[in-house]
Amino acid sequence: MTPKSGTTLVVGPSNAGKTRYTADALDEWVAANGAEGVVVLEFAPELERDGRLLGGRLTRFTTVPDAAFHGVVEAHAPRAESETAEGAVELARENARNAERVLEAAPAEPRAVFVNDATIPLQADASRTERLTDYCDRATVAVLNAFESEELGTGDAVSRNERAALKRLRAWADRVVELE
Repeated sequence: MTPKSGTTLVVGPSNAGKTRYTADALDEWVAANGAEGVVVLEFAPELERDGRLLGGRLTRFTTVPDAAFHGVVEAHAPRAESETAEGAVELARENARNAERVLEAAPAEPRAVFVNDATIPLQADASRTERLTDYCDRATVAVLNAFESEELGTGDAVSRNERAALKRLRAWADRVVELE
């Protein structure tokens, strides 16, 4: 499943298996190459809505090895947690600030990068996509997953930024895996 090199973007709606796919790719990489130089970036919020979990961490499906860098953002789900468009944008900005701190703390020379919910820190400003892709380009392998659906909205600023970031990620990735 995990390529020996390059970038993979896994996309789909909520509960399509993106996080599980990424966790399986992490497990496969570690089994073949060890955990040294592995970076795991957890940007996914964990929020229950209508009896369903939106988001969720890779640790639901795997254990991140102690030797790996595990950067976790206590992320918000801006569209689900805010009652106003302005409030959603502010939550998205907070996610971006927190994700920036995690990226700054990550090892400068990763061997493999696994990103859970890559567009969460980009919902406030899609132009920040290159910061994430530039970091992933330092690694031999990068596997990122991202929400792709209209189920949480389309016309608000957070959704527009997310779609713009997703377009940039799709153009950057060597391969895109679409889950339904």
